[in-house]
Amino acid sequence: MRLATWNVNSIRARSEAVVGWAQAADIDVLAIQETKCTDDGFPVMSFLAAGYDVASMGSGAYNGVAIASRVGLAEVEYGFEGQPAFGGEVEARALSAVCDGVRVWSLYVPNGRTPDDPHFAYKLAWLAALRDRAALWLAHDPAAQIALAGDWNVAPTDADVWDPAEFVGKTHVTDAERDAFASFGDAGYRDAAAPYLDAAKTFTFWDYQQLRFPRNQGMKIDFIQCSPALNDRVFGAEVDKAARKAPGASDHAPVVLDLR
Repeated sequence: MRLATWNVNSIRARSEAVVGWAQAADIDVLAIQETKCTDDGFPVMSFLAAGYDVASMGSGAYNGVAIASRVGLAEVEYGFEGQPAFGGEVEARALSAVCDGVRVWSLYVPNGRTPDDPHFAYKLAWLAALRDRAALWLAHDPAAQIALAGDWNVAPTDADVWDPAEFVGKTHVTDAERDAFASFGDAGYRDAAAPYLDAAKTFTFWDYQQLRFPRNQGMKIDFIQCSPALNDRVFGAEVDKAARKAPGASDHAPVVLDLR
């Protein structure tokens, strides 16, 4: 199985490119974030025509997650128990389905905005709630095959940003966020791609401004954290930077795992 995650930054603007990439890269399951459309507006037919079933969860011009699978799509869950709300709304940020025996989650972790913004406290609460739920899933079934795939909006180490000095006092790199990310490791999950990627300057996001991509001034904030049973199946991984180079591309690149 080839499992991938990709923040596409508007699926309606990029559906043909996303579907074309998935086919060319031989992707079996794709977790998609930041779809920026309602469920009625999701370009389902483009995926169906390419052999992918789709589950989506969206509410409009912000957020939104989806899963496209050509190896089965069952037991769809919209959000997770205990998922925090922001401004009275439980946002479209978490969706899962069982795909060929793997419980795949497409996750779009809140950005946080700035460390003194209410959205930052929301981000930490959101990660804590997800971590507690993910730990419980493994407590109930240590052999469960679970992929927590998505845009985590956290750079876990200084090596995951192009220049740590540029991020002093900003989100994504604070101790609180990094501790929240690390807590999934404490619960048994692993960044499954890490052993197969160069630890230095392997990024997944480059801002559109200031020529960040051609200068490789990016961040690694997209991950697939796997349960122990699923991590044992991983034999390769890559960040497909070529997808970021394409005209009109998302500002993120897909992360791909190869599973036995």
